[in-house]
Amino acid sequence: MSTISPNSALVYTMVIVSASDCEMTDSEMKRIGDVVRILPAFKGYDQENIMRDARNCAAILSEDDGLEAVLGLIKEALPSTHLDTAYALACEIALADSKVAQEELRMLQIIRKNLGIDNLTTAAIERAATARARSF
Repeated sequence: MSTISPNSALVYTMVIVSASDCEMTDSEMKRIGDVVRILPAFKGYDQENIMRDARNCAAILSEDDGLEAVLGLIKEALPSTHLDTAYALACEIALADSKVAQEELRMLQIIRKNLGIDNLTTAAIERAATARARSF
């Protein structure tokens, strides 16, 4: 299995959530760009690589057992200190268009299980993401 960078792993995580309902919306793509631009985890990552990483992820997803392959790449690339960061970004993208589809909820469940995120951390991340996504 080829490896990807930790930054690419975070992008892959956001892409699989966005693509889980078979529609990558403009608001989700914009949110991915915003996240990459502002988060310290992406310091030194060239924003021009977002589309390349998204295409590479999509290509892997289209193969047999593609999701399992992508999840393996993500887990392999991320240090244990950043697994919760990946889940937090997954939640951000799920909430990007103000509605969370059933497929996105299922993908979040798959991601947290794959990354071994405990229930307390999961609840805290989800609550914080919901609070940030609220509008008047």
